[in-house]
Amino acid sequence: MTRTVIAQGTFDILHPGHVHYLEEAAAMGDELLVIVARKSNVDHKEKPICPAAQRRDVVAALEAVDDAIVGHEEDIFAPIEAIDPDVIALGHDQHHDDDAIEAELERRGIDCTVERASAREPEREDEILSTRLIIDRILERRG
Repeated sequence: MTRTVIAQGTFDILHPGHVHYLEEAAAMGDELLVIVARKSNVDHKEKPICPAAQRRDVVAALEAVDDAIVGHEEDIFAPIEAIDPDVIALGHDQHHDDDAIEAELERRGIDCTVERASAREPEREDEILSTRLIIDRILERRG
């Protein structure tokens, strides 16, 4: 039986932290499906710069990812219901409340676990593991 894992995120400017998260998520099961957030659903930080389809395509190109889709317009749990995963993998720093997610999964009758990926520490002094910090660096140098 295939163990399906869902990871999700904005993935605006892909960086090594994203790759680490998705590789860890893939290791939690046999198949990794990634839900890329729509701009309209991003309300906890700045809206993404790149279009959703572009972000999806870049994520889907990663070796650890079996497939990537753009999330639902209104109901972020709709794709999860359709996929019926065994695991939802969250990034170490994602804003989601694990207990609230588990409660909503239970309410919808989705039987899966919620797990957090670990943080990735920079491997070099100049390595940037944050989209916001990458944008800040671009503005600082090219602004």
